[in-house]
Amino acid sequence: MEKSTFCIGLMSGTSLDGLDICYVRFDSDTSFEILHAETIEYSTELRNQLKEAFTISAMELCELDIQFGYYLGEQVAEFMKRHQIKNIDFVASHGQTIFHQPQKNFTLQIGNGAAISSRCQQKVICDFRTQDVVLGGQGAPLVPIGDELLFSEHDACLNLGGFSNISMNRNGKRIAFDVCPVNIVLNHYANQLGFDYDNEGQLAAKGNVNLDLVNELNNLPFYQQELPKSLGFEWIENEFLTIVENYKISAEDKLISCITHGVDQLVKCFNQYDINNVLITGGGAKNDLLIKLLKSKVSTKIIIPDNYLIDFKEALIFAYLGYRKNNNQINCLASVTGASKDHSSGIVYDI
Repeated sequence: MEKSTFCIGLMSGTSLDGLDICYVRFDSDTSFEILHAETIEYSTELRNQLKEAFTISAMELCELDIQFGYYLGEQVAEFMKRHQIKNIDFVASHGQTIFHQPQKNFTLQIGNGAAISSRCQQKVICDFRTQDVVLGGQGAPLVPIGDELLFSEHDACLNLGGFSNISMNRNGKRIAFDVCPVNIVLNHYANQLGFDYDNEGQLAAKGNVNLDLVNELNNLPFYQQELPKSLGFEWIENEFLTIVENYKISAEDKLISCITHGVDQLVKCFNQYDINNVLITGGGAKNDLLIKLLKSKVSTKIIIPDNYLIDFKEALIFAYLGYRKNNNQINCLASVTGASKDHSSGIVYDI
């Protein structure tokens, strides 16, 4: 019988909701159990540091890389103490994406692996994207290998996080791509109204759809690009928000218009790929207005799992990426990212 692997997955997404920590046992390539999981909310200071990190100097960014790594390691150590976790095989960390420009062959996730390891005194596997980018890939999405092997009963898996990304099998191979922005934009406008996020879409429900804005967003060049393709924060700043800010309408109107735009792109995707059923996870799965609007426009069966899986699927799958790296197995699929070959990505820091 295969020996079980116990590990911790860390996920910090573009929406900056907080740090997702997931303690999981893998019994095989296709069998897992989430044993403990929680989200650690970022302080306002840390959230602002991460949000503005793409604007600071190289020296300041190097310092933040180490300091955020220390923070991650300390959170792992405290998590292990709270849940009386004695031994794990490794910690797998996504890090925080600061730059993502695969067209220029670089991507940067901070949260230094050596710093994490020094604080939690565990083996750490991190930096899962760089190798894929230098092999000509997008470095994203990375979750589809987990979708393929852990959630194969679903026709497609859709994550509604900072960006929405979808993964599915077509013509015998896995494909995946970013569809459109979701929480990274919705949180931005909820923040303007004094909220961390738009709970259940209640703020957006007060707004009126601006069809001119929706149509202009729908015509962004990204949506006409061929696969593989992925989105980054720079695109949000330079292209998406630039358009939205040209409209002198309320934050509530911007919220409902951005939701309508996102639903338009998801409907287009579901129809193009003839998706019969889809598993939806990520914070956007709790946006009742978004989900209601989506259901009203597609015949696709929409499956919303329990909150544990909604909240921690990405952290679970980064643990899985670490599991496969630790076993010298492929964890990045060229059919998904566009890299020159399938490969086993990640950097290992072993104390």
